[in-house]
Amino acid sequence: MNLIRLLFRTSSLHLSLAILAGIFSGGSAAGLIALINTTLTQKQPSTNILIWCFVGLCLLRLIANFTSQFLLIHLSEKAILNLRMLLSRSILASPLRHLEQIGPHALLAVLTEDIQTVSSTVITIPFLCINIAIVIACLIYLCWLDKIVFLVGISFMFIGIFSYLLPMRKATSFLKLAREQEDNLFKHFRTITQGTKELKLHSQRRQAFLSEDLHPTALTYRRHNIVGMSIFAAAASWGQILFFVAIGILLFTIPTLNNIPPEIITAYALTTIYLIAPLEYIMSLIPTVTKAFVALKKVESLGLSLDKYSSENEFDTLLELDKNWKFLELVNVTHTYYQEREESNFILGPMSLKFHPGELVFIVGGNGSGKSTLAKLITGLYVPENGEIYLDSKLINNQNREWYRQQFSVVFSDFYLFERLLGLDNNELDIQTQKYLVQLQLDHKVKINNGILSTTDLSQGQRKRLALITAYLEDRPIYMFDEWAADQDPVFKEIFYTQLLAELKNRGKTVLIISHDDRYFYLADRILKLEYGKVKV
Repeated sequence: MNLIRLLFRTSSLHLSLAILAGIFSGGSAAGLIALINTTLTQKQPSTNILIWCFVGLCLLRLIANFTSQFLLIHLSEKAILNLRMLLSRSILASPLRHLEQIGPHALLAVLTEDIQTVSSTVITIPFLCINIAIVIACLIYLCWLDKIVFLVGISFMFIGIFSYLLPMRKATSFLKLAREQEDNLFKHFRTITQGTKELKLHSQRRQAFLSEDLHPTALTYRRHNIVGMSIFAAAASWGQILFFVAIGILLFTIPTLNNIPPEIITAYALTTIYLIAPLEYIMSLIPTVTKAFVALKKVESLGLSLDKYSSENEFDTLLELDKNWKFLELVNVTHTYYQEREESNFILGPMSLKFHPGELVFIVGGNGSGKSTLAKLITGLYVPENGEIYLDSKLINNQNREWYRQQFSVVFSDFYLFERLLGLDNNELDIQTQKYLVQLQLDHKVKINNGILSTTDLSQGQRKRLALITAYLEDRPIYMFDEWAADQDPVFKEIFYTQLLAELKNRGKTVLIISHDDRYFYLADRILKLEYGKVKV
């Protein structure tokens, strides 16, 4: 993925038209320079033809310049919009385990810093294209004036380009190192926002975090950026001085070696001086463009493909499961992941389980026994390394896994609470929500209006009750609750286990409960006990 391909994929027609307009803009600029040179060197006063040519070229330059910028600005903004949406879809379509390995800090850096870097670069592309067109048109004009002088000038230009490209590779390596440190910076920023209470309550820990973690990382990031950008600045300064060396040779050396008319030398000097501004602009953008390439490389390195954002087929996602479905079955399912603390692999399974409609199953076990991993396998968030999952004899694979996940309503222990009841279209949505708010004693805290909750700034237990309401409103065949009652007082635990779960069971729902509340185990139709990733018989 590169910037040109990004623009071309957004709209090849608009890009082609913008480039064509840019060519006219650059050609008219070179034509104006040629006309000015002709007027300065002729002995007779300007004729009407020259005046009208000057006016015509000015109008052509104005129209072509504006058209090219207008098209490219619209194109670049559309490309950024598409990139943001494509990257968001890519993250949401990537396997959950892969996203967990990347880490939220790295994903946040991509969504904020990398997208902003690409965005600020793409916006400059219209002006970059126009300046490149001006440079090319002026070079063609210089070649038309005198080929020998042109060869001398173009030689200096190539020397400047190569002397700029060689250190640019070194500068790019430092920018890549800086970008790697940026992930660590976002990790530390996440520590600040999520660990504020712990840092405030322990001054030694706070000082150690600031001096040993945050400051060294920020310092390294700053140092890599300074070195990289300084190399760019030195190369740019060298490239700029080469232009004046070329002009000096043109004015003082070439006339002594070859009989070149003064008007050609004047035209060359004037055109070269005019070229300095667009070339300086192009060189000044190279560091920014390089950062954008580094950002896009970082996106690709995370495994978030921008060319094909989903390996799963989303067809039939709205197809409802047969109301008379019979069973959900796991056959010899295993899942493995690496445990950093133990420096070993945790293996869940092989496991064969079967669940039926209207069944209430408790999943119990100690910490680290694999309960949450099993929940993610059952709900389709994790893909098993071995074994199969069947829903009514239908094998779950990449073609129907998205459909399969839509059969579950889940409240995880690390749930996220949305401020709106997104994706729920029901004429009586507010009425049903209000009923559950009253039942869970939240009506004095939260109001509902057109599917929008008045607040989610509540205690953890109250937020879990709101998440439970959302799950109820989804009305799906299978429900999963991961330690839902852990943050509830005894009254709401009683309501949850004896009333709400019974209501779901009576409605024919399959209910899977991860819980440590052994006083309510008697309610279960079955109890699955996990030990070290195995079901204890």
